[in-house]
Amino acid sequence: MNRSLILFSGFILAFLTIDIAHAAENQEAIKRGKEKIQMCIGCHGIDGWHTAFPRMYHVPRLNGQHEAYLKSALEAYKNGERSHPTMRAITASLSDQDIADLAAYYASQKP
Repeated sequence: MNRSLILFSGFILAFLTIDIAHAAENQEAIKRGKEKIQMCIGCHGIDGWHTAFPRMYHVPRLNGQHEAYLKSALEAYKNGERSHPTMRAITASLSDQDIADLAAYYASQKP
């Protein structure tokens, strides 16, 4: 019984340690992401903004979106799975770290 309790406590401690480390890492990604949003806020920071190129297009708000979704969308623009020309051009210059940082930042913001 004691051995099981010790083993269980060890798993809980390991899980909490990993969770704390992830939270600290995520805070760093959020800070880095905030430094990289200049290219995004011109369109995504304006309520109700529409673009006229290549066609009339409602620009979505990014604040509060799920981090995994944002990463996936940025990666899809970068590799051509999504075809908006402006987003394709912007994401072409983003590294995987840039994408992760931007996704962490926007996911952390209130909608």
